Amino acid sequence: MISKNQLKMLRALGQKKQRKAHGLFLVEGEKNVLELLDTQLVVKQVFATAEFLQQHQGQLAPYECIEASLDELTKASSLVSNNAAVAIVEIPQTATPKAEGLMIALDGVSDPGNLGTIIRIADWYGIKHIIASRDCADPYNPKTIRATMGSFGRVTVSLTDLPDYLQRANIPVYGAFLEGQSVHSTEFSSQGILLMGSESHGVRAEAEQYVTDKITIPAFGGAESLNVAMATGIIIDNIRRQHS
Repeated sequence: MISKNQLKMLRALGQKKQRKAHGLFLVEGEKNVLELLDTQLVVKQVFATAEFLQQHQGQLAPYECIEASLDELTKASSLVSNNAAVAIVEIPQTATPKAEGLMIALDGVSDPGNLGTIIRIADWYGIKHIIASRDCADPYNPKTIRATMGSFGRVTVSLTDLPDYLQRANIPVYGAFLEGQSVHSTEFSSQGILLMGSESHGVRAEAEQYVTDKITIPAFGGAESLNVAMATGIIIDNIRRQHS
C-alpha cells in the first residue's frame, strides 16, 4: 500500500521544481519501468501491482518494491492506462559531453512529447547525446519520459548555453531551415551536430550564427511545415545512410 507521504512524493515529482529540489524523477508505466531495470540509473523505489511484482520478481529483486493497487497507482501517476508500475529514480549527474560523433542539438523545443520522441529517434540511430538550450522541455518531465518508450536510459540530454556550446564545437553544425540545401544532395560528415529549432520559431539567431551548413527537407506537397521530431528523424536517416 502507498503511504500518504509516498503518494505526496509521487505527485510532487510531476513538477519540475520538485524534481530539481529532490534530485528525483518518475518513470511511469510497465514498459518504461522494465526498460529502466536494464540501465545504470539508480532506482530508489518501485510501486507496482501484486501481479506485476510477481511476474517480474527476478528482475525486481535488487530494488525496494512497494505493492499497490491499480487504483492507488492511477492516483499516484499521470497515466490512465498501462499504469501497473511507477518508479522513483535519481536524476543522474552527467557532464556536458564533448562535441564529437553524431549529435543532436535542440533550440527552444519546449514540447515534452516532441523531446521524448527525439530521444527515441536518437536511440534508434545510435546517437548517445542531445544538447539542448536551457528553455527546452525538461528531459525528466513524465511526458518526456513516457514518449521515449524506454530510450531515456540510453541517451543523455544536457541543458546548456547552446550558442556557447556550438561556438566551441569543432565539428560541422547542420542547421535545419525552410531554406537550405536539400538533405538529398548534401554530403554529410560522419561527425556533426544536427541543430533543430522549435516549430514556432525555428533556429534562433543566437544559435544560427554558428551553423556551418543550412539544410532543408524538400517538400512535394502543400504542408507548411513538419513536426520537429519527424523532421529530426528524416534528416538523421539521411545522414546515417551516408555513413552506415
